[in-house]
Amino acid sequence: MIIVRSPLRITLGGGGTDLPSYYRQHSGLTLSAAIDKYVYIIVQDSFNEETILKYSEMEVVSDIDQIKHPIFFEALKSVFRGRPPHLEIISVADIPKGTGLGSSGAFTVALLKALHLRKDKLYGNMLFQKDLAEAACKIEIDKLKNPVGKQDQYASVFGNILCFDFLPDDSVSINPLSLSRSTLSKLEDNLLLFFTGYAKESYSILQDQVSKTLAGNLDMVNNLHHIKALATWSRDALESGDLERFAIIMNEHWEHKRQRSRGMTNPDVDNWYNIGIKNGAIGGKLIGAGGRGLLMFYAKDCEELRRAMKKEKLKEIPFKFDFEGTKVISCD
Repeated sequence: MIIVRSPLRITLGGGGTDLPSYYRQHSGLTLSAAIDKYVYIIVQDSFNEETILKYSEMEVVSDIDQIKHPIFFEALKSVFRGRPPHLEIISVADIPKGTGLGSSGAFTVALLKALHLRKDKLYGNMLFQKDLAEAACKIEIDKLKNPVGKQDQYASVFGNILCFDFLPDDSVSINPLSLSRSTLSKLEDNLLLFFTGYAKESYSILQDQVSKTLAGNLDMVNNLHHIKALATWSRDALESGDLERFAIIMNEHWEHKRQRSRGMTNPDVDNWYNIGIKNGAIGGKLIGAGGRGLLMFYAKDCEELRRAMKKEKLKEIPFKFDFEGTKVISCD
């Protein structure tokens, strides 16, 4: 049995500039932190002459061409390049999709890693990290044409708190943030996540961004330019230990992000956000797109913020940072 886990992520800055529609023209930059919430993939040989897939649904097929789940189909096809063995593949997650934490990217990364291990247990681990991240991007962006960026796959593969530069030639520069132990501890303690409800399908929002960016829409392109600048300022604030400045920049990031689409927020989210700012938070934003998901705050008074969010019936999602990235748990 093979078990692989991949971490989810929170975006600390630059989200949206990692889409090819933007970075292939202007270069993109994101700050990402992997967290200890994971997608797990379990792979074992099937006892029957069938491929069995278990996720939020269940598929039992005799041929991979019958698979309905697009990422399962493309991953099996790309790894085995022919007729794969009959496998039973199970996907489980600490937090379900629709929360803005990059679950699709983490799922694709973990699945590819596990399938490569099954293909050749002796050499599967030699799949280099960048190759794994790029293979996942190729499936989601190039094969399936999903309007997503590269941040999620790279953050899940590498873990840690990283700055990614996405360059026009499709290469990616990866740089860990230089954070003191004190800054890292304060950041982990004072960043709080609250669940607002499952996000609607975000692809329509992201597709609108892609279309406008490719068309040269000045409002969209200038918005993303500013988001990228904010990400560099956030990086500088974090590396200098000025977490209050980081939180204030996060507020500005949210104001610009919500301008990109009417569907980015809704009255409930705006109300909860304002309550948070008035009750212990310095800055915050909604993670992901689709008007729901997770509200992230940087708090000066965590307990006051927790009380306010509990009164609004929002559940806190406690977390720690992950520094291991995609990891093989078992390979028997």
